[in-house]
Amino acid sequence: MKVLIIEDEELAVKRMIKLLNEVEPGIIILDSRESITSTIDWFKKNEMPDLVFMDIQLSDGISFEIFDSVEIKCPIIFTTAFDQYAIQAF
Repeated sequence: MKVLIIEDEELAVKRMIKLLNEVEPGIIILDSRESITSTIDWFKKNEMPDLVFMDIQLSDGISFEIFDSVEIKCPIIFTTAFDQYAIQAF
């Protein structure tokens, strides 16, 4: 399974990678992106991953803005500490 992580906190990225490798040792982490801009650029230049883990509040805004520029055709698991975004994520 090929995974993209969108998260602006380096410690959270490292922890997620560690957890994912514990759960699924064969997982391939394609990349991690920390901003809306870099994520949009990544999707325009790369093939679609099998799964995306996406923080909602990123360094340059709210990750929902990504969907205005690219169509993500794989499952997304939102990872956030802010429950006010739960309804919008659905």
